Amino acid sequence: MFCKATLVTVALALLASAGPLVEQRSEPISIPLAKRSSLTKEDGTFNHDKAVLHNVKIQNKYRQNLINLQQNKGLEAFNEGAEIKPLAVVPASIPASIQKRQKESLVDQESDTEWTGTVTIGSNSQSFVIDFDTGSSDLWVPNASKCTGCSGKHTYTSTASTTSKSQSGSFSIQYGDGSTVSGPIFKDTVTVAGIKATSQSFSAVTSLSSLFNDDPIDGILGLAFQDISNLNAAPFFQNAFAEGAVPSNVFAFKLASSGSELYLGGTNTALYTGAIEYHTVTSSGFWQATGAKALVGTKAVVSGFDTIIDSGTTIMYGPPAAVKTFYAAIPGSKVYDSSNGYYSYPCSTPPTVGFSWGGKTWAISSTNFNLGQTTTGSTQCVGALAGQDLGLGSNVWLLGDSFMKNVYTAFNFDTNSVGFATLK
Repeated sequence: MFCKATLVTVALALLASAGPLVEQRSEPISIPLAKRSSLTKEDGTFNHDKAVLHNVKIQNKYRQNLINLQQNKGLEAFNEGAEIKPLAVVPASIPASIQKRQKESLVDQESDTEWTGTVTIGSNSQSFVIDFDTGSSDLWVPNASKCTGCSGKHTYTSTASTTSKSQSGSFSIQYGDGSTVSGPIFKDTVTVAGIKATSQSFSAVTSLSSLFNDDPIDGILGLAFQDISNLNAAPFFQNAFAEGAVPSNVFAFKLASSGSELYLGGTNTALYTGAIEYHTVTSSGFWQATGAKALVGTKAVVSGFDTIIDSGTTIMYGPPAAVKTFYAAIPGSKVYDSSNGYYSYPCSTPPTVGFSWGGKTWAISSTNFNLGQTTTGSTQCVGALAGQDLGLGSNVWLLGDSFMKNVYTAFNFDTNSVGFATLK
């Protein structure tokens, strides 16, 4: 999430409520989103530096999630074998190489890195470009008051909104460059494509990590459960449903090279065929389904693990030993970067891979599994599954956009389940 992105703002505007109450809606609403690319340069090679940064981001994101989960629910809410890992640090060699690329004119090698839309906050509709993330649960945006590292960002002015209310406490997340995202807490009206949640808790941060300097997003809106909220407050979608702003306690994603959308208040049947195959969420805080199998060809090479479905993660991660077993089933595969858990395979014979939870096998296309050649002209390509111990537990995998781009994904708070359907 540390790179440039092509942005698509919310295209739908709904009639405002005539009174002070939140508008009751009988129809869901779709929000078009910008695409997210894989970690691949424009010349078709694997962007190793960007991938390392992404690893650091994801490690620290779930480190903070576990800290929040422990504070909110206690250690008994952890998966078996889960533990809070030390803060992951950006390698010293990475910032210099990124700076070099940022100065290359006319070549944008790091485009399309978030799924973004426009969110407004306050009575005066202060606008922000937001990354929608099913792997976190808080909303934060930059603060107009003395914000360090917020240059070029849209900022929140609490005094300009008549509905703003200051709250006690503070919000803070550590990042691997030694800096933080932190600030005071507010409640205000938050609107996404005309859907409002009043008295929504969020942070207007006064300190922003340097890793966001060249990121076009202003902030993040989390779509997971309150149990992993740093604020320990109900996230936006739960509040919107409780207030009758959406007709159903379900939201869904289509993530693709074009036509991507977030659908609030149901599922968009125009985008998928057949029934949605739902699986019960088993862990507090995360969209985590159990009983998964990883397949190479028609053979299940790893079985019986849990999977967290995360729109805020670009690729996929599994425990190092399990990922090693997975690649061992792919002829010609090799370790590419042992410290960061990346493997390569022969570009000319891409593997057929997929995941199953006891029903259909949901295949990952060769395009979505391929992060690019190891070097220009190489016959080896880097796979979109990396082996990393994120502290989530000994039997937990993390499936991000490299998986979600192959399916229609629905998130159901009423039944505490996540489901998949075949894209049209």
